[in-house]
Amino acid sequence: MRYKSTTSQKESSRSAFYRVSAWLHLWLGLLTGIVMVIVCLTGCIWVFQEEITDLLEPETTIPYQAKPVLRPSQVMAIAATAFPGKEAAYAMYRQGHTIEATVGGRGKAGGSVQINPYTGQVVSVEKRKQGQVGFFRWALNGHRALWLPYPIGRPIVNYSTLIFIITLITGMVLWWPQKWTKSTRERSFTIKWNGSTKRINYDLHNVLGFYSLLVVMAISTTGIVIGLDWFSKGFYWTTTGGRTMPEHRRGGMASDTLQPNRPYTNAQAVDLAWEMVARKHPDSKGFFMTFPSDKDQKGTIDISAYPSAGKFYDRLGYHFDRYTAAPIAHQDIDTVPFTQSDFGDKLRRMNYDIHIGTVLGLPGKVLAFFASLIGASLPVTGFIIWWGKGKKKGKKKGKPARRTMSVAATDETAATIATGTPPKPAFRPGQLQPKPVFTPATSTAASSGLGAPEQ
Repeated sequence: MRYKSTTSQKESSRSAFYRVSAWLHLWLGLLTGIVMVIVCLTGCIWVFQEEITDLLEPETTIPYQAKPVLRPSQVMAIAATAFPGKEAAYAMYRQGHTIEATVGGRGKAGGSVQINPYTGQVVSVEKRKQGQVGFFRWALNGHRALWLPYPIGRPIVNYSTLIFIITLITGMVLWWPQKWTKSTRERSFTIKWNGSTKRINYDLHNVLGFYSLLVVMAISTTGIVIGLDWFSKGFYWTTTGGRTMPEHRRGGMASDTLQPNRPYTNAQAVDLAWEMVARKHPDSKGFFMTFPSDKDQKGTIDISAYPSAGKFYDRLGYHFDRYTAAPIAHQDIDTVPFTQSDFGDKLRRMNYDIHIGTVLGLPGKVLAFFASLIGASLPVTGFIIWWGKGKKKGKKKGKPARRTMSVAATDETAATIATGTPPKPAFRPGQLQPKPVFTPATSTAASSGLGAPEQ
């Protein structure tokens, strides 16, 4: 006699591609689940870090005034006064905000000072010890490397994200119904909120995963472009029609240390470089400057101009010699205006904006936030589905399963079908048949000789 469960019949009717996709989706998801929960949740936090910081620190908001702002050399001097014996590493100018000068660099002993861009007044000073960072920088460290040393945590995050993309693709394969009917459409596109807890959890995984698929895929892919060098170069080569990504993007520019003529001090060179960039972009909404350290003789003056507030894709980058303030010639995707770039370069320049949603402004950030939140929930709901199936299988092993009889029947049933009469009860020699118990109601049957034989 052969028995076959409904689940087994359904699984066997699926293609090999579906079964392989299901296997990959399960085990790759279990392998990287906890990593992606951390990466997605910290990403949610980072998306609105500027808005939250402005809300918690209202004193850093300075209304725009139509007059000159502090020169970089003045910012460097104020930072040196606030942190004696240390030098400013970089400064950020944002229209409508204080100038933020960072001393010591990220993760190093030092801190930051907020300066009124018009008066030079120190608004606030934040001092940090070695390794101490602010909350949002802490969240970003978790997002990038799980709070582990970068050589260890960074590859784990990068390759887990790459595997996560595979689970998204296999998830789409599992989501796609064998046949589109009214019931399959309802199961695929709607959440049954009045269903059981298991059903709601399944719908949260299945339905929300479908709706967020494209956005989560875009966020994950742009994250890998940032994190994996080989993927970044391959993606750039593909989208630009075979061009190689400029090598100097990974470093290589340096000031001329053999220059005999050094007419400017470090502060003077920084101011000259600033004035050249500011004259080129008088309407820019922000600037980011890195100052050359006295400990690095080859260091350069780097300035980025941001024509649009809250966006990064149209930034323009400049580099200057620290001794002569002469521009350092280089070819890069951010050396020409965004509107003059081709498709591949535009896509690369928009990579970070796509990653955090700013490419669409505030609505894009909201979309990125909820997509990341759903992305964090997928490993959790998926694990609950898998765990529930495991417990169900354990229960089936503990007690006999209800079976559905197939065409093959038992021996007794087969005999009945063949002869048309039920089989006689077996009689074993040496065993007496039990006497039937008669009640008054059966006395007529007993008197007619239908009772048990006398012993």
